[in-house]
Amino acid sequence: MAVSQISKRKFGPLIDEVAVIGQGTWEFERADRSEAVRALRQGIDLGMTHLDTAEMYGAGQAEEIVSEAIAGRRDELFLVSKVLPSNASRAGTIAACEKSLRRLKTDRLDCYLLHWRGQYKLSDTIAAFEQLQRDGKIVSWGVSNFDVDDLDEALEIACKGKIACNQVLYHLQERAIEHAVIPWCERHDVAVVGYSPFGSRGGFPAASSSGYKTLKEIADTHSATVHQVALSFLTRRASLFAIPKAAKPSHADDNARSANLRLSDEDIVRIDRAFPLGKKPSSLPMI
Repeated sequence: MAVSQISKRKFGPLIDEVAVIGQGTWEFERADRSEAVRALRQGIDLGMTHLDTAEMYGAGQAEEIVSEAIAGRRDELFLVSKVLPSNASRAGTIAACEKSLRRLKTDRLDCYLLHWRGQYKLSDTIAAFEQLQRDGKIVSWGVSNFDVDDLDEALEIACKGKIACNQVLYHLQERAIEHAVIPWCERHDVAVVGYSPFGSRGGFPAASSSGYKTLKEIADTHSATVHQVALSFLTRRASLFAIPKAAKPSHADDNARSANLRLSDEDIVRIDRAFPLGKKPSSLPMI
């Protein structure tokens, strides 16, 4: 079965549309490097042109792997990286971005994120983002792991239309962002990028579980895989994007084939029942 072109949709306030299913690179440094590069290239070939990385991942090694994979193809991509909170002072953010650019061997990032809240004033980090935009080193900026109170503060500092996205933990067994974060982002035109959509470190539903059985039944109906069903559910709303990791070309191919899948309303109801939302937590979950 041929892979349908990965759909693109509006990414928060940005003019350009972005691939709904992208590629994450957390712990890429643990994979076989040549295979990881092939996987990224395979994903790009299949339309997963939304690439996410961070200075934290392998202390820069993931960015170096990405640079190898994207050589000669930079203009096809929506490239994202992140600054660590420990580097997120005004001067530190600019310096960290410049180091990421050197590792990625590019002159710009399409989006640059604060990885999570830290000791530095958010106003200083945002001022650095705005300076980087003026200098042409980033096209847009966003945040990661921000709950509603953090988002409110960022909005007050930057004003509407400046925050491109909020990248947050989102998978079938961790849907906390549906309580308040997704509604907030949709009200304020901020894209929601779900990381670790298959859970982290073996967090996908066990094959013996009733939830997995539901996914398998739906997958079989659509001649799809359970991972494709999960990705389709997690990107079912217009504000949602997902960045699964694929350290092997076969995994990239499987992720891309989720573009062929259209869940019915009944499918979505069944998945919702199999993986209930649960109560709103006191703080936003992170890995």
